Amino acid sequence: MRSPRRCSRNGCPRQAVATLTYVYNESTAVVGPLAAFAEPHTYDLCEQHARSLTAPRGWDVVRHEGEFEPPPPTTDDLVALAEAVREAARPVQRQDEVDIDLPTGQQTGRRGHLRVIPPAK
Repeated sequence: MRSPRRCSRNGCPRQAVATLTYVYNESTAVVGPLAAFAEPHTYDLCEQHARSLTAPRGWDVVRHEGEFEPPPPTTDDLVALAEAVREAARPVQRQDEVDIDLPTGQQTGRRGHLRVIPPAK
């Protein structure tokens, strides 16, 4: 399951509820509701940082006036959770095997995809 998006500010552990985007050619910072997907040139912010954001001198800040709420879980989250539970519930199978078709002293041991070959005597 993927973890919820966190605030982009250094050291902030809170969940993101807003997205900050800079419009450089208009010298504007836009703070709106959390975007559906994390984009490389945007920043996710918690409510405290979204409300207290200031822009450099000469820049404007356009801020969403409504409530910032965390996004509801998506069906992808629920499917990932169900798959994680199924995976954790599966019994662990040991794959240790010994090839018995070789003469004694020339047996090889197996672990997963690796094969251990004893040194020649």
